[in-house]
Amino acid sequence: MVDKKKIMLPNHQDIIKDVYKGLDLPTRRLFGKNLLSLGAITLLTGCTLTNEDNIEQALEVMSRFNDRVQGWLFDPNKLAPTYSEEMITKPFPFNAYYDEDEIRPDPDNFKLKVSGLIKDKKDWSLVELNAMPQTTQITRHICVEGWSAIGKWGGVRFSDFLQRIGADTQASFVGFRCHDDYYTSIDMPTAMHPQTLLTLTFADQVLPAKYGYPLKLRIPTKLGYKNPKYIKEIFVTNVNPGGYWEDQGYNWFGGS
Repeated sequence: MVDKKKIMLPNHQDIIKDVYKGLDLPTRRLFGKNLLSLGAITLLTGCTLTNEDNIEQALEVMSRFNDRVQGWLFDPNKLAPTYSEEMITKPFPFNAYYDEDEIRPDPDNFKLKVSGLIKDKKDWSLVELNAMPQTTQITRHICVEGWSAIGKWGGVRFSDFLQRIGADTQASFVGFRCHDDYYTSIDMPTAMHPQTLLTLTFADQVLPAKYGYPLKLRIPTKLGYKNPKYIKEIFVTNVNPGGYWEDQGYNWFGGS
């Protein structure tokens, strides 16, 4: 186990390299309007903030530094809050990078593909996934846009699934490709967290299309955009796969 007290802060070159991709868009705007914050970034990154490119570079460094700090602080044994049935949000809102009337059609003869650093690369049917031990949770979904909602999700604990397929749990990342062309990735400690759930049901019913049928990953320790819906492929890798929003400037770690 890593001794946190011995972790060294990155040098300027590491920070500058990291800063290039990172902070979510609202944070970029906030920093762009806040001279005091820009001054603090200048001191930390060593970048001279004389134009927009310099600011973007410095914010990118800060974002990657932020990812490292969030990963360092993440406690794989700390559980997100859970709630009673009476506290469930009704109706639970739909959210995606497109409108609800643009939901993609259900895939025929669905098979989940698994690839990358795993031993058993066979495809999985919904029948096989439903045959695995199931669990439920009532947790809060927190959106980067500023709203939240409580829902009841059911399915297979993701750590059980990763162990079942012989995933290399020492690898750094788990990536997801979805039927609606969305994609994202998470760190392995989050993948192995006991509340990270390969979701098959919502409110004790088969997962509705608007919430991600046939398969969604529910991660109550991360913001909503890190909870992919319509999953068609899961892969394990040591190369950061990025994500749909993350590649446009959102923070990659995305902890809630």
